[in-house]
This record gives sequence, structure tokens and C-alpha cells, in this order.
Amino acid sequence: MGISLGRSHVLSDWDPEDTVAWENGNNKIARRNLIWSVAAEHIGFSVWSIWSVMVLFMPASVYHFSAGDKFLLGATATLVGACLRFPYPFATAKFGGRNWTVFSAFVLLIPTVGTMVLLAHPGLPLWPYLICAALSGLGGGNFASSMTNINAFYPQRLKGWALAVNAGGGNLGVPVVQLVGLLVIATAGNRQPYWVCAIYLVLLAFAGIGAALHMDNLQHYRIEMNTMRAVLAEPHTWVISLLYIGTFGSFIGFSFAFGQVLQMNFVAGGQDAAQASLHAAQIAFLGPLLGSISRVYGGRLADRIGGGRVTLTVFCSMILAAGILISASTLGGHGGHTPAASMAGYVIGFVALFVLSGVGNGSVYKMIPTIFEARSHRLQVGETERRQWSRSMSGALIGFAGAVGALGGVGVNLALRQSYLHNGSATAAFWAFAVVYVAASALTWAIYVRRPLEVATPAAAGVALARA
Repeated sequence: MGISLGRSHVLSDWDPEDTVAWENGNNKIARRNLIWSVAAEHIGFSVWSIWSVMVLFMPASVYHFSAGDKFLLGATATLVGACLRFPYPFATAKFGGRNWTVFSAFVLLIPTVGTMVLLAHPGLPLWPYLICAALSGLGGGNFASSMTNINAFYPQRLKGWALAVNAGGGNLGVPVVQLVGLLVIATAGNRQPYWVCAIYLVLLAFAGIGAALHMDNLQHYRIEMNTMRAVLAEPHTWVISLLYIGTFGSFIGFSFAFGQVLQMNFVAGGQDAAQASLHAAQIAFLGPLLGSISRVYGGRLADRIGGGRVTLTVFCSMILAAGILISASTLGGHGGHTPAASMAGYVIGFVALFVLSGVGNGSVYKMIPTIFEARSHRLQVGETERRQWSRSMSGALIGFAGAVGALGGVGVNLALRQSYLHNGSATAAFWAFAVVYVAASALTWAIYVRRPLEVATPAAAGVALARA
């Protein structure tokens, strides 16, 4: 479908549930917006997680940062990205999906340039690096705005697939930036990280210009503060958010930490810093890659057999994967030397957690529009108002759950930091992760599997609709 530079980028009276209009061209419009939303979100994820790569370019002999300092950089980026996920859905509704996607792509040029400057001047104190890591967290907010926008473009019957593709494509930004880092380390060595940032300067410009040319704004799509208050009054909001801590929190937290954990264990195994960086980079991308791909299948499975059942299976399996990490860490904690069996355990355990968390990400997010679609049919309103309420409530919860879930990534990095500082290993952190997965399994079984989902309309939701 050709795109005219002078065409209107505002869509009025958009109704994805109109099957006739959908088959006569609206599906192509939605797909075009999905493609460019994925592209911008993908690059945003890469910039957000760029410090998971940069720490491999920062040998202690040159930059004088400890393992705890490097985990703190990851936690800072994750924290800012998580917090920005609260306002970003409102920005999409306020300024338009196209307009906000363009802005959110171009603003990431700032931390990308800052990263190049800082890594070119080793010997600086930690605080400038923390500021730059915080600015890279702007890329983490892109997820919430992108998911909210795509949720409004697709009909209920395709939301599980569309949201999973959008999120999975965005999540792929994590392994891709790590692959770029691997190529730079393999070709230019671990002292020239500038090429990673230079590549992403070009990609950010590409995403911003592409979004400006090909995306659209929805004229009547709004998320009001009354809607957010109604969402916060909904008990399922907090349950879904807690479950998302266990799934996406694990994914993004391990994405930042996996390479560094491998690097430290390769050094403990007798490799020098350059060898350890290369070998860690060769493996680190695999987990986020498989986790991103598995997210799409998680959404599809949830479409077929229900999000609750898929999520429960995921958390039970994550308990077993955490047990593998506990065993590997305990085995490698004796004598200060990391044996090959322990390294294999780290890789198997982490990769399993990445795959499972990806499936869980898709299944948990499928549950969000399902909950509010069911509730909307109990409202005594017209069809247009019912659909608007369902989309607005789902969009608000997508942003809120995404923000809370990302805070789990902060917890992962802080838990690993404290575990290494106090015990010299990650064993205590892995035990903490296992406990979280046990609690999440119990919560999922009790609320979404043991008995049918209650769908009575909350009073707060009716108030929000009346005021909208």
C-alpha cells in the first residue's frame, strides 16, 4: 500500500470490531502501524538494555568499577524505564500513537551519544555513568506506549497475537544489541564500544522517520485519569501486575545481568578479561533471543487454552529452572574456581528461565483484554461506549502492569548485587527468585485456575465510564 507524504495521519471513527471494514483495508492499516510500532519499540529496548553490553567493554583495570557498580548501572536503567511506563500510555492517548512514537525514538539519541562520550573517557567517577544509564531508561517506556497503541488498533479476537508480536518484536531488541556488541568485540576488541552506539544512532533515525511517514493517530482514542483510577480500584490489576513481575521482571532483569554473571564466572575459571568478555557475549544473547521469540507462542497458547493455565505451567517450570541455578551456583561456590559443570548449569538454567518468562509474558498480557472485554458486556451502555471502555481500561492496565513488571527487573539486579557483595556468589539471589516463583504459582492457581474468573462489573468502573 503506497504512502503519500501529504496524506492525513489521523484516523477518525476507527472500529476494529467492524469485520467488513477490517477485511476491506483496516487490517492493512493496523498491520502497517504494528510493523513500525515494533521497529521503534525494538530499538527502544536495545537502547534501554545497552548497558548490559557496555559493561562487557569496561574492564576493572581501566574503568575501576566493581561488579556491584555494574549491577547498579543495570538497576538504574531498569528503574527509570519501569517508572516511565506509568505515564507513557497516557502520552500515546494524548498526543497520538504516531506522534509519540516519533518523539520517543528521536529522544533516545541523547543517551546513545552520551554513552559514546563516557566510554571514550575512562577514569570518570560513577555518577555520570548512572545519569546516562538513567537516560537510556527512556527506551523502557516505549513498551507501554507501543502496547497501548496497538491494543487500540486490533479486534478482540486478534489481540493476543497482535500484542504478543508487538511485545516479542520489542523484546528482541535486547538480544540484537547484544549480538551487535558480540560482533564489535569479535572484530574490534573490547576496547572500542563506540561502534555499538554509532549503529544505534542510525537505527534511531530510521525508526523515527519511518514512524513519521507510515504510522497514524487515532482521533477518538483516550485514556482518562478517571479510567486509571478505575483500573487501580480493580483487584485484578494488582494480581496481573504481580504476575508480570515474575515473568517480565525476570526477562528484563536477567537480560541485564546474564552477560555479567557469565563474564565473572569465566574470569573465575581462569580466563583474562578480554576472553571472558568475548565468551560471555557469545552466549548472553541466546537467552533474551529465545525469550523474545517464545513470547509470541505464549500469546497464541493463551488464545487457545487460556492465559491462567499457561501462566501456572510457566511459573511451576520456572521453579525448576531456578533450582538448576541454585545447584550450579552452589557447586561453583567452592574453592573460588568455576567448574565446567557449573557453567553448563548457569547456561541451562538461565536459558530455560528466559524461554519460560517469554511464554509467561505473552499469556499474562492476553489475560488483560480478556478480563475487561468480559466485564464490558455487563455494562448498561451502548456498543460504542462498551468497546471504548474495554479498550481504555485494557490500555491503562497494559501500561500499569508493564511498569510494575519492569520493577521486577530492578529487584533482580539489586538482589544479585547484594548477593555478590555479601556472599561472593549469586546463590542467595537464586533462592529469592525461586520463592517468588512459588508465590506466583500459588496466586495464579488460586485466582485464575482453581475457579472461574469473576466478571461482575466493579462500581468504580461504572463511575469511570459515566465520567468519560
